[in-house]
Amino acid sequence: MNTEYLESFTRVVECHSLAEAARRLGLTPGAVSARIRILEEELGVPLIQRSGQTVKPTEAGLRIYDRARELLQNERDLKAVATTGSIQGEIQLGVFLSGLTTHLPALLDPFCSRHPEISVQVQYDPSDALCGKVHAGQLDAALIIEPSFAIPKNCEVLTLQEESLVVIAPLSYEGGEAHELLTTAPFIRYHRNSPSGKLVDRYLKDHKLHPRQRIEIDSLLTIVALVERGIGVSLVPDSFSISYSDRLLIKLPVPGRTPLRKISMVWNKHSPRLAIIRELVDQAQRVFCPGDAKGKNF
Repeated sequence: MNTEYLESFTRVVECHSLAEAARRLGLTPGAVSARIRILEEELGVPLIQRSGQTVKPTEAGLRIYDRARELLQNERDLKAVATTGSIQGEIQLGVFLSGLTTHLPALLDPFCSRHPEISVQVQYDPSDALCGKVHAGQLDAALIIEPSFAIPKNCEVLTLQEESLVVIAPLSYEGGEAHELLTTAPFIRYHRNSPSGKLVDRYLKDHKLHPRQRIEIDSLLTIVALVERGIGVSLVPDSFSISYSDRLLIKLPVPGRTPLRKISMVWNKHSPRLAIIRELVDQAQRVFCPGDAKGKNF
């Protein structure tokens, strides 16, 4: 089976268009269509179907799509190792939503400089969904907010950061006391259904604090932006996204011990790209926890 034909098929599925797939492959739409016809003849089933101006995979096409992508990825990795003997290829990396603009750039900046030959495909999802994808082999690794449930046994996890809770407030509240602000100022709550929001809710209940809630939202970056604009105060994990804005708001430590939000890297121990994953994990240690991180094996 010609892998170039498989690549044409996967591109058509991803682009939903023969013309766009052809443009990205540097071919004519007719050539791409011919490749897929030959592939369909080899497999004995139709793989794509036209629906108006778009092209969609058939049921058979959907069944082979993930395997086709995996085969193409393995081929690229094999060629890279055979050609240079160095660590090259592509890695599928997941990241939690707020980490897209905080932790991910901090990690990929030095990693891509150190390994320009490695390609990184990024997906974002809630952390529990990312763990499921790593477990299923759909992702090689993921930056996550470490969940309360056990990590699957075919995965390893490394805690990179432990973030305590802090009160953030507009500059106009400078000089205030943390608990006083939480009960008197308008409160922007981290959504209680989110992992971080549950930590916030636990602290408030433990200290019998009853904020004057104004907004509830599941987005740390949005909470920071709202606080910067003077809309209210909030109780959040002391994360990168706040340090970026420390001149536009104040941060106040809260009394007593707080629940910790753990930022971690999880990866599949059986991934065919373990060499690349190890390089990524090593870089994450250097960036986030030099000398402090401890790995956990499951």
